[in-house]
Amino acid sequence: MPDPNLRDFYNRVSRIQDARSQGYGFEAPGTLGLSYYRKAERKRTSIWGPLFFVIVMSLVLKGAIHYRIGEATYNERVADLMQGGSIDKIGGWLMQADPATLWISSALHDLAR
Repeated sequence: MPDPNLRDFYNRVSRIQDARSQGYGFEAPGTLGLSYYRKAERKRTSIWGPLFFVIVMSLVLKGAIHYRIGEATYNERVADLMQGGSIDKIGGWLMQADPATLWISSALHDLAR
């Protein structure tokens, strides 16, 4: 039956050898060893956070525009966009006053009082 301490010793020696083969070593504090020059693995970020931020900020911007120029003028400008070319129609469809835009506009109106 093998000794558990000996198995632990060989596991630690194996980890040290693996680290040395990757360029790590015994480095004095404050010096630039090989581990300084190794590139850190890039952390993958999710697309959902920035996408959510862009959507929320675009809704806030639409609400602020709706509040600033008024409902009648806003609807006229969106109608003018809908009469334009294909890109203008897409812009008009995106700029239509949805419930979130109207809610943000009314919240800004309440804050301005």
